[in-house]
Amino acid sequence: MSPRIHPSILSADFVNFDAELQRIATADLVHVDVMDNHFVPNLTFGLPMVQRIQEVSPVPLDVHLMIEDADRWAPDYAETGAYSVTFHAEAAADPVAVARRLREIGARAGIALKPGTPVEPYLELLPEFDLVLVMTVEPGFGGQSFMPQVMPKLQALRDERQRSGLDVWLQVDGGVALDTIAIAAEAGADTFVAGSAVYGKPDTDAAIAELRSAAERRTHVH
Repeated sequence: MSPRIHPSILSADFVNFDAELQRIATADLVHVDVMDNHFVPNLTFGLPMVQRIQEVSPVPLDVHLMIEDADRWAPDYAETGAYSVTFHAEAAADPVAVARRLREIGARAGIALKPGTPVEPYLELLPEFDLVLVMTVEPGFGGQSFMPQVMPKLQALRDERQRSGLDVWLQVDGGVALDTIAIAAEAGADTFVAGSAVYGKPDTDAAIAELRSAAERRTHVH
């Protein structure tokens, strides 16, 4: 499987979403960050906006919920028809129950870990998830620098995935660019959220292709 590139619309022009979504038609999924100004100190958009993006997007939605009370809200986002819904481990009372509900609705179930959250408690729960997002910045704002110190978490997940033979996507989000994508791919990531590394370029298709091949080169080292 070639590396998946999920451009983040946090870096898009909010006033021209329709056109901005068409610019990334060659991406695998589009990453939609939902922030509530409680779990993270920033506010983006909620359910009605995600529903509308779902209606016009040329690629499926990868929804990343940076919100409190994921147990209550995550299923609503799956109901929009999103392909994948990721909630934060730190924001869920019962992550396994949330994941099972998301799968029941028909979405891939993802769990996200902040840089300071240990991965060990989630390794044995891996069969319950379709995606694990290892945050490579503190969640809440775009444009931060990639944190290489979280790579051991990815390596632990990769090793567990190999051992168990599970089909779990390992995603990174934050500071992903041509130089850092190689580091993450080498550590085991196969799914990459990129903001300005795609939307900041005049030719978004070329940017997506370049990121994909940079990740692919490192993946094949193993």
